[in-house]
Amino acid sequence: MNYKIISVILILALSTLACGFSFSIPQAPTPGPDVTDNITVHAPGSGATRLTITFGAGDLKLSPGAKDSVEGTATYNVPDLKPQVTTHGNDIQIKQGELKNFAYPSQIHNKWDLQLGSTPMDLTVNAGAYNGTYELGGLSLTSLTVKDGASNVKMSFSQPNASEMSLLRYETGASSVKLSGLANANFSTLIFNSGAGDYTLDFSGALKRDATITISSGLSNLILVIPQSTDAVVTTESGLSNVNAAPGWSQNGNVYTQSGSGPTLTFIIKTGAGNLTLTH
Repeated sequence: MNYKIISVILILALSTLACGFSFSIPQAPTPGPDVTDNITVHAPGSGATRLTITFGAGDLKLSPGAKDSVEGTATYNVPDLKPQVTTHGNDIQIKQGELKNFAYPSQIHNKWDLQLGSTPMDLTVNAGAYNGTYELGGLSLTSLTVKDGASNVKMSFSQPNASEMSLLRYETGASSVKLSGLANANFSTLIFNSGAGDYTLDFSGALKRDATITISSGLSNLILVIPQSTDAVVTTESGLSNVNAAPGWSQNGNVYTQSGSGPTLTFIIKTGAGNLTLTH
C-alpha cells in the first residue's frame, strides 16, 4: 500500500473535519456599576446554626452584631458574583456566584460585610485568594473552620467566646495570616495547616481550659505570642532551621516550656525549614 497516498488522505480528512468546528475564547467579564445586596437570614427556631460561607476573590469582613443569624451587605460590579443564600432547617449557606471564566481583572469589585448573631453557631468559611477581616469576639461559636487559598487574613477574638468551641481548624495556602486573642476563642483543639508564608498566632485573652494546638506548615515564618503568665509546652517535630525563644522559656532538646498558672497550652509543631519565634 502506498503510504504517501494514505498520508494525503488523512490530511484532507482532518482538514475537512476542522472546517466543521469553530472555537471561541471566553471573554473576560465586563465590570459595571456597583450593586449592593442586603443579606438577612433569620435565626432557626431552636438548636445551633450551621453557617457555611463560600467566597472567592475580594474582601470579606465578618463581625458580631446581627439581630438575626446573619445581616449585612454584598457589593459587586459583575452580575455573576451575586451571592446565593439557601437555608434548610438549621443549615445556612451563603455562596458567591461564579464567574463564567477565571479572569479577575483589577476593575472587578467584590466586597462582603456580614454581621453574625449571638446564637450558638458552627461556622465554616471556604474562600479563595482574598482579603479577610474577622472580628469574632463575643459570638457563640461551637466550632470554626476556615479553608482558603493564598490570602491575607486578620482574625481576632477581642472578647471571650460565649460557647465552648470543640475545634478551631484553619487551613491555608501561601498566605499572610494573623490570629489574635486566641485564648478568648475557648477552644479545646486548634489545628493550623499552612503552606509557605508569614503566620502569627497570638494566644492572649482569658484562657479557661487546657487546649492542644497542632501546627503543620511549609517554609514559613511562624510567631507564637503566648502571655508570660500562661503555662505552655511547645514540642517541635521537624527541621526548623531557627527557633528564637524569649526570656522565660526553658529548653530541653526539642521541647520548650514556660511555667505559668492556670490551664496549659500544649503545642505540637511540624514544619519544613523555617523560623519559629516564641514571644510574649
